[in-house]
Amino acid sequence: MTEKEKLRIDKYLWAIRLFKTRSLATEACKAGRVKFNGQNLKPSAIVKVGEVYQVSKGIEKKIIEVVELLYTRVEAKIAVTKYKDLTPVEETHAFKSIFHAPSLKRDRGTGRPTKKDRRETDDLIEGMFGEEA
Repeated sequence: MTEKEKLRIDKYLWAIRLFKTRSLATEACKAGRVKFNGQNLKPSAIVKVGEVYQVSKGIEKKIIEVVELLYTRVEAKIAVTKYKDLTPVEETHAFKSIFHAPSLKRDRGTGRPTKKDRRETDDLIEGMFGEEA
């Protein structure tokens, strides 16, 4: 492989516009939010065509397959053609933020929640969103 053919994972994730800056992509790698075959990747890991990566960005999780290497950041229309999004459809329709999630309301005049009320609310939220909430 020549030097031009080698491409770091942090640079690739930035180039395909999964991260706004390259330093954010680097931090995601260091924090263990970029995986290949279940293993955390260092920012300097070399990308190869055909490999499948799992990328966590906030509450959003993406599974991408590398279709073509991209060395520089390009416009979004071109960037999306350089990878295949393999994220299951049911995960993409999940709530992207708490602002789109159903809210829990208490009846007016019931006063402050007790510890028991709080635990029941936490159990309900955990059941809706899994252990991430």
